[in-house]
Amino acid sequence: MNNPLVSIIMGSTSDLPVMEKACQFLNDMQIPFEVNALSAHRTPQAVERFAKEAEARGLKVIIAGAGMAAALPGVIAASTILPVIGVPIKGMLDGLDAMLSIIQMPPGIPVATVGVNGAMNAAILATEMLALSDADVAQKLAKYKSTLGKKIEKANHELAEIKYEYKTN
Repeated sequence: MNNPLVSIIMGSTSDLPVMEKACQFLNDMQIPFEVNALSAHRTPQAVERFAKEAEARGLKVIIAGAGMAAALPGVIAASTILPVIGVPIKGMLDGLDAMLSIIQMPPGIPVATVGVNGAMNAAILATEMLALSDADVAQKLAKYKSTLGKKIEKANHELAEIKYEYKTN
């Protein structure tokens, strides 16, 4: 197995139901990845060590999911030059607290942020970043994106089959 190119980090394993969508997408794209639980508040030294060693380990992108205070993506971004994609996880306040914690980073410490529970979009964004320098990944991503319209066309056809007395289409 290849060394991981993407690292998926979550604050605790309770975040796995959200983050597994990122795992599945990267797996489907055949992109080597790793998954770990690290807490910015409960294991701060481990988070800093992970972030500082990430580039030397060959990682290219980090996806970090966190809820509530959601410090994890920013703490990682503060200790690496790798791109970090934050996934706010719905908890209190429907995830608004996590989203604001992730997107409101100070100048010099950017964290790309997807929508609440948007782990799949985080994986797609990570794949787009990898595709900039990997033609094989770019081809797989283009194939995936070409299927998106077909899903909507199928859904629209299914909607056309639903009958109501006053429905005109």
